[in-house]
Amino acid sequence: MPSAAGKVGDCFVCRKQLGEIAIPGGAIYKDELVYAGHVQILEGNSTAYLGYLMVEPQRHIPGLGDLNDEEAQALGRLVARLSRALKSTERAEHVYAFVLGHHVPHLHIHLVPRYPGAPRKYWGVHVDEWPEAPRGGSGEIKAMCGRLRAYLGKEG
Repeated sequence: MPSAAGKVGDCFVCRKQLGEIAIPGGAIYKDELVYAGHVQILEGNSTAYLGYLMVEPQRHIPGLGDLNDEEAQALGRLVARLSRALKSTERAEHVYAFVLGHHVPHLHIHLVPRYPGAPRKYWGVHVDEWPEAPRGGSGEIKAMCGRLRAYLGKEG
């Protein structure tokens, strides 16, 4: 059942955007149309792949075809800006964007950097499986989110 601003009470993404679920580093960017934050540290793990971001529309919709033009522009612009930020502040050599949508019925774009030295067998959807990839806990994620916010602030 929809709640504030078209949110759905049992949707993980909606609950996260409303602040009911805390994520390390908090929102990197948030306005009336879009939201971006770092991926959570999964239960049982002490670290996460650094720079693995989720970019989402604020409105609860299932897929890309459900975006209105204003949301599509805002989402595309934010994905591009965050990609530049990851390359500049985190030295990513490439940034992947994936829309998978298997488990959560709220559109979310996985924005995942590939760092220098990643072997080709880890490129693409397996990039976060690279054992030597940069990983960090809540402190490292919070610091990275701060750098990304600062970059976005300077970029305007």
